[in-house]
Amino acid sequence: MIENKKKPNPIDIHVGSRIRLRRTMLGMSQEKLGESLGITFQQIQKYEKGTNRVGASRLQNISSILNVPVSFFFEDAPGEHSGMLTGMAEASSSNYVVDFLSSSEGLQLNRAFVKITDPKVRRKVVELVKALAAEADSE
Repeated sequence: MIENKKKPNPIDIHVGSRIRLRRTMLGMSQEKLGESLGITFQQIQKYEKGTNRVGASRLQNISSILNVPVSFFFEDAPGEHSGMLTGMAEASSSNYVVDFLSSSEGLQLNRAFVKITDPKVRRKVVELVKALAAEADSE
């Protein structure tokens, strides 16, 4: 028997991953986002995986709850013109940022870093991380 399961559209997968990224950046659970929208956390899971397409009005509500413009969910989306508009280096670097912020360590580091209000301390943290990275490269 041939399975004819429809694969999610790459744009739906991308939008879902951006919803997940922003939700986790805010430390919000799927349950909390679902409650705010009047839907179940299972529906949020389906949106985030791209198995269910997010409608325009629902995406508008999500953008309001997550405090980002709707365009946030389409940044670096796959498509014919994305490479021409942003340049390949920019696209790959922003994918690296998404991957970093999707990791547990990256999310923790980001949350802690944004709590540092002193610009001098922020610069010192960046210098420290660069020094540690250079040390790791030389091993």
